[in-house]
Amino acid sequence: MSKRLGLLIDQERCIGCEACTVACRIENNNTAPWILVETQNTLQKDTPEGSFPELRMNFLPRLCNHCANPPCVDSCPRGALIKREDGPVVLDEGKCDGCQVCIGVCPYHVIHFNQDRNVIEKCHFCVHRIDQGLEPFCVVCCEGQAIYFGDLNDPKSEISKIIALRKAFQLKPEKGTNPSVYYSPPKPKRRL
Repeated sequence: MSKRLGLLIDQERCIGCEACTVACRIENNNTAPWILVETQNTLQKDTPEGSFPELRMNFLPRLCNHCANPPCVDSCPRGALIKREDGPVVLDEGKCDGCQVCIGVCPYHVIHFNQDRNVIEKCHFCVHRIDQGLEPFCVVCCEGQAIYFGDLNDPKSEISKIIALRKAFQLKPEKGTNPSVYYSPPKPKRRL
């Protein structure tokens, strides 16, 4: 069975510190007003949960979901978006003509258009690092150690074990995209 690389974001450990956001900007030399890993300016960044006096915030970093069935790849008339065999969905900037069709079909709203360069931009799991045997930079820089990276097809991998143990979920499963990004919900708080 081939590799299928993915991320898990542990909402129990995520504190909304934005280290992943800063790491993404630094690693990708991104000075645009948007970012590729996003915990700000999203439809769902931090969600209050519970009732007084047991309130808490759930943080939901958003990035390209590197779907197993990516609608953006199928929609691109120039073939600029490519699904790698190991899972990441990457952009061939030389083929992108800035048509923005992919933006409209992404159910996660995480593809952005760079007007200055006339190309789309999106998370690519730092494939330049993966190809060197390294983890994506957001994983390395996560202050709360809330981001896990690994092979979703390997049941013995740490990420697969956590997904199974913590009943992790994918965003918008009804869309049929089968995302490679999972979220591990916070554990319920026990009353004393």
